[in-house]
Formats: sequence, structure tokens, C-alpha cells
Amino acid sequence: MIPFNKPVHLGTELSAMAEAILKNGHVAGGGPFGKRCEAMLEQMLGLRTLLVTSCTHALEMAALLLEVGPGDEFIVPSYTFVSTANAFALRGAKPVFADVDAHGNLDLAHVEKLLNPRTKAVLVVHYAGNSCDMEALLKLCGDVPVVEDAAQALAASFDGKPLGTFGVCSAFSFHETKNIGCGEGGALTLRDPNLIDRAEYIRDKGTNRRKFQNGIVDKYTWVDIGSSYVLSDLNAAYLSTQLEALPRIQARRKQIYSAYEEALTEPVERMGGYIVKGSPRISGNQHLFAIVFRSPEHRTGYIAHMRKHDIITPFHYVALHQSPMGQKFHDGSSLPVSERLTGCLVRLPLYFNMTDAERDEVIGRTQEFLRAL
Repeated sequence: MIPFNKPVHLGTELSAMAEAILKNGHVAGGGPFGKRCEAMLEQMLGLRTLLVTSCTHALEMAALLLEVGPGDEFIVPSYTFVSTANAFALRGAKPVFADVDAHGNLDLAHVEKLLNPRTKAVLVVHYAGNSCDMEALLKLCGDVPVVEDAAQALAASFDGKPLGTFGVCSAFSFHETKNIGCGEGGALTLRDPNLIDRAEYIRDKGTNRRKFQNGIVDKYTWVDIGSSYVLSDLNAAYLSTQLEALPRIQARRKQIYSAYEEALTEPVERMGGYIVKGSPRISGNQHLFAIVFRSPEHRTGYIAHMRKHDIITPFHYVALHQSPMGQKFHDGSSLPVSERLTGCLVRLPLYFNMTDAERDEVIGRTQEFLRAL
């Protein structure tokens, strides 16, 4: 079987984890490997970065930092993972769902219509490691904070600037389905320096433990609300090996992505579909390769065809405004592009350890299906 995803395997992860256990004797959060990962991410992004337990938790921290609460609204694309909305809804704020463009990124014209005095934040999701026009979004939002859900966007950029460095804060994912991962993990980047101290308190259960460890205060105590969001050093050890190998991982993903693109663009477009892509201003990270079919029936047939040949090609999100929970907040209006992607988008297998033979099998079986349409 060719799965949709396999976690990156380099062969160096176990030795790093053994070093954390046997040499460092530190497997809880805030250890040597965690500091190493944060330093590598800060060098890559140019911003203070905190390693956390998941992208979901990074988004929850963002909601706490922005003091979102009941009576507030936040704008969020409907075509996204539930965590993007959940993190702010947990604070009692109301999600206002925006539509997306044909490639899954925020529709700025719709955002402009939705902005109002109750808007406490605008969440932008970088779907597939691409993005909307970030310069235009920041200008449109003015003083309203922009938070980036950059779960899929590590190593991608807009106009040469890394995604995850535009908003007041941004969330990354190191889940096993991402380009690099550690099972479960994430990071919070902070562009606003006024948020750094409080972010550290929130991550460390509302205490000033980091300042105590650095000799800035003589004792640590409860100073704010917070939770246990720091990533264990065991997970950080695993992650550190993949951060160090990121250029090699990205190069392999690009090879696979480029082979898909070259072989499938023409037959996909001939049958009335298209490949999900970023604009020329985007330098993508080849997080996923997705086809949008002309109809839901074509997608259903394609998934069944591939499954018959032991190839897993899943669809992606159910638009949040169509979900049972989302319907409690939504006004019932149609978000046509989010709805089309819900019904017609499918993702092809793409992972670092994928063999050329597996890649060619996926291409061949996809071409076989497209020829029969």
C-alpha cells in the first residue's frame, strides 16, 4: 500500500533521543534540545520563537495574548482545520467565516466586507504552504491584529519574507503529517516584542519560571493565567534532527512535487480541474499536492480508483461553516469556493521517504483515471 503520508525518517532520531535521556538527563520541557530547536527556528524566521506542544496550543496562546473574549468576533477562513477556529472560540469569541480563493487561501475581498468594530483578530491560514497577499491583508486590517496559522508553511515565503513572520504572532505545526515533525509539536513566533514575556508566562503554567532559570528573579511563582504548553525535550531531540536536515527534506519533496506537476497538470486541466498552486510571489514548501476535480462525483471516483490499487488519496477539510458546530455561528450564507473545495479537492501521497517507484505508481494510476473521464 502507498499511504498518503509517512513521518520523516532520517535514521538519526533515536540517537538524539538517547542523548537527551542518557547524556543530558533532561526529558521535560526547557532542556538543551528545546533551546537548540528554538535557536534554529529563530535564525530561520528572525523572530522570538517558543517551542510548544502543538500548533493548536500555539493558537490558543495567541488568543490568550490578544485577550480575546465574549462579545468579540474573529474572522477565520471556513476552509481550514478546526483548531484555527477552536482556539479563539474557547475564549468565548464568535467565529465569522470568510471564503477562500480557488487555491484555498483567504479571500481578501470577503474579509473587507466582514471587518467591523467587534473584530478582535483576523486569522490567516497558509494553505498548502502558500498564502494570500500578506502585504494587502495587513494594510486592509490596519490596527486589527493578524494571526498566522502557519501550520503547513515552514520554509515557505511571500515576497522573500518567511511566512509566519507577518502577523503579531504565528503558529507552526510539527505534527507527523507536516514536512518535518516530532509526532506532536508546534511553535509560536512573536513579532510584537511586548507579547514575549507574557507568552513565556502562559507557556509555563502562568509562572515566571524562565526568568528564574535565567537568574532574573530570585524565585518563581504564579504571575498570570497559563497552562502546560512547553514541548518535552524528548520530542525536541527528535525534532532537532529534522530541523538540521530541513534543506535535504525540502529538496526531496520538491523533486516529488515537480514530477507530479509535470505529469499531471495538462491532463487535470483537460478534464476541467486544476492543481492547487501559489501565486508568483510565493516560494512554496511543497507541503501538499492537491487536485481540484470538476465535480464531487469525479473526486469520489478517483479516490475509489486509487484505493482499488492500494493508494490512499484523501480529501481534506469539511468547510467549517457547513459543520455541525460551525452552523451554530454562521448566518447560513453560501461560501461557494470553500464549498467547492470541500466537495472536489483531493490530496496525493507526498512524503520525504517516498520512493521513485511509489511516486511513478501514483502518477500512472492518476493518469489512467484521467484518461477514462
